[in-house]
Amino acid sequence: MSAGVLFDAPGPRTVRRHRIYTALTALGLLAVGAFVVWRLAAEGELAYSEWEPLVTPRYMQALLNGLIDTVTMAVSAIVLSIVLGIALGLGKLSDHGWVRWPCWAVVEFFRAVPLLLLMIFFFYLWFVNSGSTGAYWSVVLALMLYNGAVLAEGFRAGINAVPAGQSEAAYALGMRKSQVVRLVQLPQAVKIMLPAIISQMVVILKDTSLGYAVLAPGLSTVGRQIYTQFGNQLQTVTVVALLYITLNLLLTWVATLVQKRLVGEKSPMDTERAGNQQGGA
Repeated sequence: MSAGVLFDAPGPRTVRRHRIYTALTALGLLAVGAFVVWRLAAEGELAYSEWEPLVTPRYMQALLNGLIDTVTMAVSAIVLSIVLGIALGLGKLSDHGWVRWPCWAVVEFFRAVPLLLLMIFFFYLWFVNSGSTGAYWSVVLALMLYNGAVLAEGFRAGINAVPAGQSEAAYALGMRKSQVVRLVQLPQAVKIMLPAIISQMVVILKDTSLGYAVLAPGLSTVGRQIYTQFGNQLQTVTVVALLYITLNLLLTWVATLVQKRLVGEKSPMDTERAGNQQGGA
């Protein structure tokens, strides 16, 4: 019933045509995949000698250490970015111009500066003689400032999206503006902005890979050290990419689970199922 509201159900000829298109597309993808595998085999890229360093315990441990460093950098940057984003977002909504305009300038500036340039700037400004620790904080600070500025706009938009009646009722109860923002608007804004926050967390995790430019500890730096030594760029990049994809999927799954537990948000399938149960009752 709900599907028919948006479009007509396809007839037998349309269904048959769609199945033919699907089969042809699947065959085309299989052909492209087979051609890629054949070319890789012909170039010797699938030889065991090219993959052997990546299954050697010494280099597997190096990749594991890089994975831990990547997660550590991402978690640090995520926490700091959210804190900074809330502070700047609230600052842009301030009634005081001396608070609002500096927050506006910070947000607009750091949203416009390339992230890689920020990392290099902090590294050569403060941390060039601090080794891996300095490179680590160069990445974290750059991620915090850039993503904090992006999240600030998200939190500001989320607060503005809260129905005006919520704040009006709070003011009618005698609350001050700081209490209204902290107790009424901000919690609802976070609920509204959770999908955007989750997406930005994934962006932060991926952008830690840029830390290789300042030799920050992480997967991308370890991967470059491995393929520089063995010349197996394709194999190393493939493994590193799979590790990043796995991390991003896990982060998205955990964040979505937290969203459902804290906010009580249901998927469209659950909502439709609940509606059908109520209709049947």
